[in-house]
This record gives sequence, structure tokens and C-alpha cells, in this order.
Amino acid sequence: MKLGSAAVNLVTDGTLSKDGGALFGRVPKMDWEQAIKPDRRNRVKMGINLLLIQTPKFNILVDTGLGSKSNDMIKDIYSLNGNKLAKSLKQLNLSPKDISLIILSHLQFDRAGGCTKLDRSGKLVPAFPKAKHLVQKVCLEESKSPSEIEKSFVNQDDFMPLVEKDLIEELDGESEIIPGIKTQITGGPSMGHQIVFIEWGSERIVYAGSIIPTRFHISPQHVAAYDVYPYETLEWKKKLIDMAVNDGWLIVFGNEVGHSAGYLTSSSGNLAIQPIEL
Repeated sequence: MKLGSAAVNLVTDGTLSKDGGALFGRVPKMDWEQAIKPDRRNRVKMGINLLLIQTPKFNILVDTGLGSKSNDMIKDIYSLNGNKLAKSLKQLNLSPKDISLIILSHLQFDRAGGCTKLDRSGKLVPAFPKAKHLVQKVCLEESKSPSEIEKSFVNQDDFMPLVEKDLIEELDGESEIIPGIKTQITGGPSMGHQIVFIEWGSERIVYAGSIIPTRFHISPQHVAAYDVYPYETLEWKKKLIDMAVNDGWLIVFGNEVGHSAGYLTSSSGNLAIQPIEL
């Protein structure tokens, strides 16, 4: 999507599958499977959708996906078809060395796993060596010493090499990254989870991260059981829906398969999505 001298494009790191029951939380399976069918292991296929924002001065990546470090057990559990980001960037005539800023919604493995990689000697190194990685301070602190709830979703190999090389910049709440782009801390899916707002000209875009991961999560009651602070997710979801319906914000879904962005309309309380290709 061209926005004057800038551009916003969807890039992908592939797909993964998560347990449908956990993905839809308290919603009964007989309800959610009417919209999306699980596989034989009750898993739902999800995209790993990332955002590339290009300006005359910056190439900004929002999240890095799973990356290439997953072991065979993780690949089997999540039916991974990942490590597609470099190819996706190449289609836009970019390489990892061209990325100047990376905004991380949080540090869970499917959002930050691509920040590091193993070199030929097996050493962990930054995958984007010239990029500053922007993460909320409370998110980084929690991820360095995660609670029992978050421990299985955080891998310190994804971010500690960045800390050691001074490639992380800690944000403290709402932050302007460059004119027209800001982040807002939401909590919800994890401590310090943040979303990204883009305002250029008449276009308004929000990368909703894990607050609204798919179009099926537009319904307020569809909150994942994974979310550490579900009521924060609920409150932010309602805010984003209101902004989309009443102010014309385009929502980018972090895990949608197919149409990964859309405008929302509401008629008699029923929400509808107008899909948009980025």
C-alpha cells in the first residue's frame, strides 16, 4: 500500500497451528468450529503476519516471526511451516541488512523468534545486524525472568544476544517512533504487549498484534486462553473495534490466513470485515 512517499506491506514468516480450544478461550468448540475447522489434533492454522513500513529514511519491520531456530518437537507441536521472512523481504528487493528498525509487539517465540539465528559455527547472532529493536521495558524485564505462565512462550535466545550487542531500545509506554508511527502498550496477551499505529495523510492503520490475531477474534468474547491479562485484551479489543468502525482505522491481523487486513463496519450491532490486500 503506497502512502505518499512511504509504503506499508505485509510480509510473512510462514504459518503455524495452535490448539483451537486455547485460541478461543471460553468459547465452546461447537461455536468456533462453525467458522474455522481444526485439524485432527484440534489445531487451527494461523499465519505469521509481519508488517514492513518503508519511508525515504527507514525500513521498519514490525515483529520478526518464528525464525529458523525451532527444534523438531516445536515444529511438530505447532505444525510449523516457517522461516519465510528473508524470502518475503527479497520479493521487495530487501535483505535483513536493509532493516533499520524493528518494533516488537512482545517477546514470545512466534513474534520475536526471528530476531536471532545460528551462524555457521552454531553461535547465536542477530538476524538483523543493523537494526535497533524496540520493545517495551516491562516486556523485556518480564521476559528475562518470566513467570510460570509465560515461561513456555519465551525463549531468551531470541533476544539476549541483542541485549549483549546493545541492539535493543527500551520503550516506556506510548512512544513516537518516527512522525506518523507510534506504539501503545496494551498488556493483555503478555506483560508489555504493544500495538503499532500508523497515520499518514488520510490513511490510518493499526497493527493489532495478539489483541486481534485473526478476523475470528473480532468478537469481544473471543479472547485466547493464552492471554495473561484477558480483561486488558478485551478492553483494547473494544477500543480498536470502535476506532475501526467510527474512525476508519484499517486493522492488520497478526495471525490471519488469507486476507490479513480489513476495514470494519457495523450494522445493528453486527460487525463485518471489508478485506484489504497490503
